[in-house]
Amino acid sequence: MLAQSHLCQKREWVNSFLTAAFASVFLLLGTSQSASALPAFARKYGLRCSACHESWPQLNNFGLKFRDNGFQLMNERDSPIWQNPSYWPVTFRITPIWHRVSSISAVDQSPTGVQRITSSGFDLSGLDFHTAGTLEKNISFYVLPSSDSTGAFHFETVMARLDNIDGTPWLNFKLGRFELNNLLSEKRTLLLTGNGGEYQTYHFIPVGDGNIFGQMGDNQLGLEYMGHSYDDRTRVSAALLSSSDGNVNLITGANSYSGFFTFDQAFDSGKLGVDRVGAYAFTGQAATYYLTSGGAPIGGSGIANKSFSREGFYGQFYLGPHFDLNVVTQHGQDNAWFGQGYGDAIATNGNGSTTATCINNPATGCPLDNVPGTKLPVGSQAPTWNGYTFEARYIYNPQLIFLAVYEAERMSRQANGPGYISPVTGLLAPSPGNLGNINNYTIGYRYNPFMTSRAGFAYHGEFNVFHQDGTGPTNASGTALNVNISELLFGFDFDF
Repeated sequence: MLAQSHLCQKREWVNSFLTAAFASVFLLLGTSQSASALPAFARKYGLRCSACHESWPQLNNFGLKFRDNGFQLMNERDSPIWQNPSYWPVTFRITPIWHRVSSISAVDQSPTGVQRITSSGFDLSGLDFHTAGTLEKNISFYVLPSSDSTGAFHFETVMARLDNIDGTPWLNFKLGRFELNNLLSEKRTLLLTGNGGEYQTYHFIPVGDGNIFGQMGDNQLGLEYMGHSYDDRTRVSAALLSSSDGNVNLITGANSYSGFFTFDQAFDSGKLGVDRVGAYAFTGQAATYYLTSGGAPIGGSGIANKSFSREGFYGQFYLGPHFDLNVVTQHGQDNAWFGQGYGDAIATNGNGSTTATCINNPATGCPLDNVPGTKLPVGSQAPTWNGYTFEARYIYNPQLIFLAVYEAERMSRQANGPGYISPVTGLLAPSPGNLGNINNYTIGYRYNPFMTSRAGFAYHGEFNVFHQDGTGPTNASGTALNVNISELLFGFDFDF
């Protein structure tokens, strides 16, 4: 996506003028009055989308209750038998954009080996086909075929849900591929840039770590129990998940599972609004090694499961009718084997060799300690870290919302600790304490020019700065640089 800047040199004032011109145009278009929903639901119930959303697709408390009830208002219009036969519960969403991206890259033609590359132009997001609703009273579904910007499709969400079993809201189950019960939903984020559009706290993996399985932001395959009080102020959930990061066809370990557990409680803060606090834990085991055929890992053959965990607190705080703050904290830990790059069947470890493959040893059944060359290097240890996400929203009026997000990810213990001996050089090579630390800053706005039950449309503007210590390209002197990426984005976000 990035083009080499030395091929299209321009005067600095031209770049500044074009950036200012685009910003001015979109700001002029977006300076009036929020919210639209999945229009299929709004059409079904004859409501404005703002009934469920602060600004679509971000849910408010009423929208959270609607989702927790299985996309039902708990009235006579929930069952499909009462709907007009012409009703079709489908929503299409895509976002044409203009954006400008700047980052440092390894460049052959640069005397230092690296160069900042800046590119700008018009682009597209992926395309989503949302279809969801009720099959019968208290039986709901959600299917989301989704493509990337090239048109390559996959099933982002496929789940069916049984609600209010035995007449109580405390018994609800869903099965399939679904978003975890994160109070701050990444799938409903209002942000669109490459690094601002996902929560770093949900996806953080230490440098060189092979554990792809503990990413809270990815939709997962499993079975979830969810229960809540009638007013939805108290909520609990417990999910049993395949340790596959949502990948289908048992391509990872066939017998490794994870659990995701949440509890949150809302309380009335009077004129300030309904605030909510809670806690979560994501813990489990995943394969670190795979049997092979012709040297290639065999899907579903994962063995030598090792543990990982993510736990933390979150809160939603409404500080009056116009301002709210969302906070997520996390403490994460991976087993030392993950820290050395084992786990992902197609990853490579710090030696540049293929990890997660098990050399055949019929005499021992291929346990790790008997596989040549697979003992952990001296000084290997379990990596641990802490993460923090703060998202503030200012709702100027029902159609215009401003956002600011700050995220910090901090390593507290590196996988290559004191006394670590490199298996490549045989030399002492512990990792710097700050290796992989992240600071991520995003500001943006969304303006909805109309609010109907038929469609959603938003003018969207956003600016993101992403920084990570020590993970950038290596310059001519052999020093690994920091990653510094900035992105400015404007676009039309619409659904129908």
